[in-house]
Amino acid sequence: MTSRGVAARTVAAPLRVSTLAQDGDARRRASTQLVLDGLAIETRGSVRDAVARYEDALKVDANNPLASLALARFEIFAGDPDRGLAYLDRYAALAGGRSDAAAHLAGLRGAALAQLGKRALAAPYLEEARALAPTVWGDGRLDPSELR
Repeated sequence: MTSRGVAARTVAAPLRVSTLAQDGDARRRASTQLVLDGLAIETRGSVRDAVARYEDALKVDANNPLASLALARFEIFAGDPDRGLAYLDRYAALAGGRSDAAAHLAGLRGAALAQLGKRALAAPYLEEARALAPTVWGDGRLDPSELR
């Protein structure tokens, strides 16, 4: 544990969907491309179209963890934090223990807890996210362009 009570971890560059665009079979690649499209669309402010792309990504490949991660991020910051936590848990179950996702997992969980009014529970998660990826999580948010 560090002096602030956050478990020490090896810092990896935070996960970006674009680095995984060519991974997997044709179905996975098509699904991931829909996630990338959704993140780009959301960056431009067309939220409804972005969410449709994330949902389409799940229709193409229901087990694509990146689609669950994108929906978790969206729901936590712009929708229903409880639904966001469910998508986050699904992402964690599908993705396994990817070290490059640790900051996003901690940050999104902390952000959801904060949105739900559980600030004391949220604080250690947000602190861990900032420690693991200060350039992404320094503001306590994961913007679509930072995940893309």
